[in-house]
Amino acid sequence: MWAQGSAGSNAKIEPRYLIDLPTAGIIPHGNLALDMDFYQSGGLLVGTSVGVFDRLLIGISYGGVNIIGNEKPKWNATPGFQIKLRLLNETVIVPALALGFDSQGKEVYNKQLSRYTIKSMGFYAVASKNYEAFGFLSFHGGVNYSVLERADDDKDPNVFVGVEKTVGPIFSILTEYNIGWNDSHNKALGKGRGYLNLGAWVSVGKGFSIGFNLKDIFQNQREITVGNRTMNLEYVKSP
Repeated sequence: MWAQGSAGSNAKIEPRYLIDLPTAGIIPHGNLALDMDFYQSGGLLVGTSVGVFDRLLIGISYGGVNIIGNEKPKWNATPGFQIKLRLLNETVIVPALALGFDSQGKEVYNKQLSRYTIKSMGFYAVASKNYEAFGFLSFHGGVNYSVLERADDDKDPNVFVGVEKTVGPIFSILTEYNIGWNDSHNKALGKGRGYLNLGAWVSVGKGFSIGFNLKDIFQNQREITVGNRTMNLEYVKSP
């Protein structure tokens, strides 16, 4: 049996993330997910995760820049690793709650600062709640503490929020805001405005979804220009 996509009101797969930020979503036991993120400088990040139990997933990822194009690829320093545990399932009153660890940052890796353009989550806790509202309206929020990317001397904890709205059976629009407290000091890449991202997802077939994103609306990055466009591909297969 093949799983359906994760976008729209007919979605059969819980979104595991919005754009860069995690949700409390998880894939069931035995499900396998493949994710591909395309970003600037010919960048490509490929990740795979598996539902070890109904409430636990683990995953690995790896990528780099100049993967797409004629230049010599520059690979990330190390692979990324993630684990997510669903502590609570959602009820009418209680949101779903998950704890996790993710060492994979997003986009270009900065060797001088030993960090990604967007820092990895590190340890995090996130809650997600869905409501019926002309389809579904979902709210997500959490806290995280990045323990690996700290060469910029910014060791603050961080907060993030996000919203997803289904538009018909196969489309979803979403926004997320990473406050960026851990990326705002003098040596950091952020200017202290936080990262506001917008995205649109569509389920295009059994198990397949595509996302198109417009990132850093507040022009928070010191080195990356505004209007950073990225694309995501997701494929999920059930046993």
